[in-house]
Amino acid sequence: MLDNKDAPGLLFNGPEWTFELLETARDAIEQIALEDLGLDVYPNQIEIISAEQMLDAYSCVGLPLMYNHWSFGKHFARDEALYRTGRQGLAYEIVINSNPCISYNMEENTMAMQTLVMAHAAFGHNHFFKNNYLFQQWTDADGIQDYLAFAKNYIAACEERYGWDAVEEVLDAAHALQSQGVFRYGRPPKPTAAEQEAMQRVRDGYESAQTLLDIWTDSTLGREKRETLRDEPYSSRRKAMNMPQENILYFLEKHSPVLESWQCEILRIVRVLAQYFYPQKQTKVMNEGCATFVHYYIINKLYEQGRISQGALMEMMHSHTNVVLQPEFDDPRFSGLNPYALGFAMMQDIKRICQNPTDEDREWFPDFAGDPDWRKVLRDAWANYRDESFIQQFLSPNLIRKFKLFTLTDDATQPNLVVSTIHNRAGYRTIRRDLAKQYDLAYIEPDIQVTDADLKGDRELKLTHTVRDGIHLNEEDKEQVLLHLRRLWGYGVTLDAVELEISS
Repeated sequence: MLDNKDAPGLLFNGPEWTFELLETARDAIEQIALEDLGLDVYPNQIEIISAEQMLDAYSCVGLPLMYNHWSFGKHFARDEALYRTGRQGLAYEIVINSNPCISYNMEENTMAMQTLVMAHAAFGHNHFFKNNYLFQQWTDADGIQDYLAFAKNYIAACEERYGWDAVEEVLDAAHALQSQGVFRYGRPPKPTAAEQEAMQRVRDGYESAQTLLDIWTDSTLGREKRETLRDEPYSSRRKAMNMPQENILYFLEKHSPVLESWQCEILRIVRVLAQYFYPQKQTKVMNEGCATFVHYYIINKLYEQGRISQGALMEMMHSHTNVVLQPEFDDPRFSGLNPYALGFAMMQDIKRICQNPTDEDREWFPDFAGDPDWRKVLRDAWANYRDESFIQQFLSPNLIRKFKLFTLTDDATQPNLVVSTIHNRAGYRTIRRDLAKQYDLAYIEPDIQVTDADLKGDRELKLTHTVRDGIHLNEEDKEQVLLHLRRLWGYGVTLDAVELEISS
């Protein structure tokens, strides 16, 4: 092992880290990230935490502040038991989409790993969070920490005022419907100035929540709306209540006949957090691919500059190789495509197509094949696509062959699966389209919408599930969720299934 005096250009020498070394490494990483790659990041807040704190962050979905709920404790106990018995490892880091961008690094990491995860999270993920259009349009990085503090305090105040059991009942039901508590395509109506003022006053002082929430929830407004709906026809009623409505929690918050104002606010808290995480569900391949590409480029650049030793590089590359491992389909470890592997391979492939395009690349990607500014091409892709559209636009025949991709057709009328498309010239576009479809949440998640609710009649809430490819909801799970839905609605709830009609 070299002494520091023998290697004056090294950022660190040995496995032990100090805060001074972390700061020095961060500055070197930042220089490459901003000046070479041209990344645009939020200010960084890097925190070093213990294994137990990492487990705690796991249980609270990685957020720095979170309200109390029994399910978080259950997750903590499970993960802790698995970790203590050696059956589950812990992440090297967790990164928060906020301004400043918060990164949690494990204190058990060596200095080499601290350097790697800073490049990965504090600059790779950070740039993606700040620049991707989904995060820009659907999340508020500036306000999320304040909102989490409000949510935690508000729910604690409700527990003190209304009782722990009453609050838990609402949270249990809201969590059961969380995946159906997001706006996928449209936005909710903007609150009026009076509603915004009321919400701010609620957040500043919870004693007046009961009175103030009546201003902007349907405990007051809903009654007025329902009076106007009494004699209106079916179509007018549905139009006035924004039906069909994909965001079930939003509909319940605004129109439930039985929920009190504080219960409506809890539904709002749960759906706001569900919306905050929704872009991450749509960009797993891109987000991890971006961060992995960034850390790979930076650590190699640091090595070229003589800032890290060969031993440190080997330790980092060992971790990197494990992260991007893609087992073969017949490997016992295979569980689908590794998003790190696919994302990183696509980023590397885009760089290759820009620098050394083949005739095939020029045919498939005429817009950027041979473009000398591969950094700009990547930054544009990171900013303007989600997983489904990114794969549809950028997955090359070269990678389709490398990953040995093929399409299986599962026809319910046939006894066997059929390999319908293989990685050849005739099948490239079909494979790319089929793979992209697997990352489209419109196909992955069930399409369930509120289609009717006659508040001046029987008050039955009617939902419709649009069935795609003959895939129906699991009956047991459906009934459990409907029980929670009935608690929040207070009256009968029906869920009908209709087959999606595909025009020829």
